[in-house]
Amino acid sequence: MALAKAIIITGNGTNCEMEAAHACRLAGFDEAKIAHISEILYGEVRLDDFHFLNLTGGFLDGDDLGSAKAQANRFKYARISGGNEHLLEQLLRFIKDGKLILGVCNGFQLMVKMGLLPSLGGDCLTQVATLTFNDCGRFQDRWVYLKNNPASPSVFTKGIEKGIYLPIRHGEGKFYVDSPEILEKIENLNLSVLKYSDSDYAAPTMDFPLNPNGSMNAIAGICDETGRLMGLMPHPEAFVHRTNHPRWTREQLPEEGDGLVLFRNAAEYVRENLL
Repeated sequence: MALAKAIIITGNGTNCEMEAAHACRLAGFDEAKIAHISEILYGEVRLDDFHFLNLTGGFLDGDDLGSAKAQANRFKYARISGGNEHLLEQLLRFIKDGKLILGVCNGFQLMVKMGLLPSLGGDCLTQVATLTFNDCGRFQDRWVYLKNNPASPSVFTKGIEKGIYLPIRHGEGKFYVDSPEILEKIENLNLSVLKYSDSDYAAPTMDFPLNPNGSMNAIAGICDETGRLMGLMPHPEAFVHRTNHPRWTREQLPEEGDGLVLFRNAAEYVRENLL
C-alpha cells in the first residue's frame, strides 16, 4: 500500500521541525521525515519522494538579510550536488504534481519572498508582497484568534467553522502589499484564509494586541489559487493537544488542539488525491 509522506526541512536556523513532524504523524501521515537542507542539496533526499512539504518557523540565516530572504535565494539558485538540477526545479515539479506546501512563520516569510504566495495567475516566482516588522516595534509572543474565510480554496482549513486559536511568536509578521490592486486581487479571490479577530471570531481587527503586528486587512495567512500552497504567521504545530493551550488547567477543552486540523486536512487530501 502506498504511504502518505511528509517532509520537514530543517537547518540554518529553523526551530519548529520536531513539532511539525509530530503534528504530521498525529494527523495520519505514515512518514514525517525531518531533512536538513544540506541533505537535499547533496542529493541524499529528494522532494519528489514526498507529498507534503513543511517549511517551518525559526530564524533562517539569522534573518540577516530580512526574514527568510537568504533561504529564498538558496531555493531559487542553489544547484543539487553531483548533477545539473537546481533545487528550484525539484520544488516547481513538486507543485506541478499537485502536492501540498505549508509555510509557518519563517516558512510563510520564505514562501512570500520566493513568490510562492500569493502566486497570482500561477506566477510562483515573482514576489508581490512581504512580511515586515511589527507595527509595535518589538517581538510578539502571544496567542491570537483567527477568523476563517470559508470561501477560501485552502485545502488546509476545510471544515473550520468560525476560527481557530493559535500562538504567534515573531518580530516580522506584518503582511504588507504596496499595490492596492494586488491586495484587491488577494481579497477578491478569497486567498486571505485567516485574519486576526476578536475572541468571538466576529470580524477581522486592526486593534493591537488582537492584531499583533498591524498586518494589512488583518491578514494572518494566505493561500494560492489552487488552495494547495498556504502560509500563515501563527503556529498550528504548537497547538495539537489540549495541554498546549495556555489555560488548559482552567478550562474544559477538547483533547485535540486547534492547529491539528490543518495537518489532518493535508493527510486526507494526500490519501484522496495523491496515492
